[in-house]
Amino acid sequence: MGEAVVYVHGLWMSGGESLLLRRRLSREFGMDVHPFRYATATSTMTEITSRLQGFVRNLQASRLHFVGHSLGGLVIYRFLERYPQQPPGRVVFLGTPSVASRAAVQASHIRLVASAMGRSVQEELLRPRERRWKTDRELGIIAGTRPLGVGQFLARFEEDCDGTIGVSETQLPGATDHITLPVSHLGMLVSTRVARETGAFLQEGRFSLR
Repeated sequence: MGEAVVYVHGLWMSGGESLLLRRRLSREFGMDVHPFRYATATSTMTEITSRLQGFVRNLQASRLHFVGHSLGGLVIYRFLERYPQQPPGRVVFLGTPSVASRAAVQASHIRLVASAMGRSVQEELLRPRERRWKTDRELGIIAGTRPLGVGQFLARFEEDCDGTIGVSETQLPGATDHITLPVSHLGMLVSTRVARETGAFLQEGRFSLR
């Protein structure tokens, strides 16, 4: 296989929610997108990244891009930290809480919700992290500013947010580019503009929005 894109879903998702995004990347940019599925509630980040390594190895791509939605971005972050020797390519994060997640912290205080959030969330999102993008891959980040989602009631954001993640929570030092679009946390997966900007970054290493 030549060029491939791996899509990594977020918490409580399955990858199926990315169907429109994947179709648009395929139709408009000619990209072959492969959804990677993992158990968000029962797997540790070590287990997830180990499975992802096997997944990408089987693709045998000469050029390999990654797109991560929400927690999926952190899976990619940890994966490339643990397995840096990958084919060249670029990365796009969609609404990924790179430095913190106030909504996740507040949700963790609700017993039933906390038990369903899983081990990977406990490892990555329940305390502030000083992460920095250190790989030689270009990273583009898209954050949403349409506050539709229960997270806004949990976190009571005093900034632009996508209803689940605040814009400031998506900013990762070392990233190549960062833009905001008027989409919600889940709405970004069905947004034509998000798909277009994702494809543009994977092809050119920069977003078209200026």
